[in-house]
Amino acid sequence: MKNPKEGEYITVKSYKHDGSLHRTWRDCMVLKTSDESIIACNDHTLVTESDGRRWVTREPALLYFHKRYWFNIVTMIRPKGISYYSNLASPFVLDEEALKYIDYDLDIKVFPDGKKRLLDVDEYKDHRALMGYSPEIDSILKANVKELVRWINEGKGPFSQAYVNIWYERYCQLTYRRKRH
Repeated sequence: MKNPKEGEYITVKSYKHDGSLHRTWRDCMVLKTSDESIIACNDHTLVTESDGRRWVTREPALLYFHKRYWFNIVTMIRPKGISYYSNLASPFVLDEEALKYIDYDLDIKVFPDGKKRLLDVDEYKDHRALMGYSPEIDSILKANVKELVRWINEGKGPFSQAYVNIWYERYCQLTYRRKRH
């Protein structure tokens, strides 16, 4: 599939290693595409869980996906400050239906005060055994945790205030233009 254009909406779908659907986000506005990455934003977006439960996000979130790194980054723009939720996940693929990736359970949350927390370690261990994550995938994920922590510590990419300002402002401009027409 060709890359979506700025201002177009895409659906994002995460899967588990066994191929089962994990979660779906509707109406994510594309802000930038390249051969390697996609930056998007959503706000009050419908999310559907694998068990059919549905809920709506509470705040604007910038989304960063890459074809080389085994993580994606969600920047949540909240009144009390910016939080980050980074999923250890396969590089994304894009088809006619959605942007898709495999969620590998481990997550790193960064709080507005800069504190970091590695989440879902037990879930990762359980799923690694249950779904048969290979030693190669385990090694790739551990290396990408280190890379992700480096990005966080260095304020690289989505973890920089300048990135947040630029891309949230662009989202606001596109949304305002759309409302006027």
